[in-house]
Amino acid sequence: MNLRNILVPLGLVALVVFGFNAYGWPGVAAVVGGMVMWGLLHFTRLMNVMKKAANRPMGYVGSAVMLNARLQQGVSLMHVVAMTQSLGEQLSEPNADPEVYRWKDGTESSVTCEFRQGKLVKWELVRPAPAADGAPPADSPPAGP
Repeated sequence: MNLRNILVPLGLVALVVFGFNAYGWPGVAAVVGGMVMWGLLHFTRLMNVMKKAANRPMGYVGSAVMLNARLQQGVSLMHVVAMTQSLGEQLSEPNADPEVYRWKDGTESSVTCEFRQGKLVKWELVRPAPAADGAPPADSPPAGP
């Protein structure tokens, strides 16, 4: 069981009790008002991230290599969606733990991320093999003189 599920509600109740003991009912109103403001700030951030992600193709990122470089273990799925500005292509079963998502870029490079309890635990960058005919990849600049 996640200890955060117990400690956060206990902390919120303790803040309300402290507000009442220190300032009476105006203290309770101030603490509850702060909690509501905190919740609204997080809700607004979530809505902004989802609005940006709704305008992009699912599972697309500008550069998979740059995403790979910016990822850190322990960040939330919402943080990764905010970085990519796109919802990932879900590879795991819905409501399964761990959740596996993939983001691809225009060169068919992809980053596959695994989330356990909503936190990033591991990721893998997959790059396409170079062309076998010796031709340079389509995204590389032409060779100079």
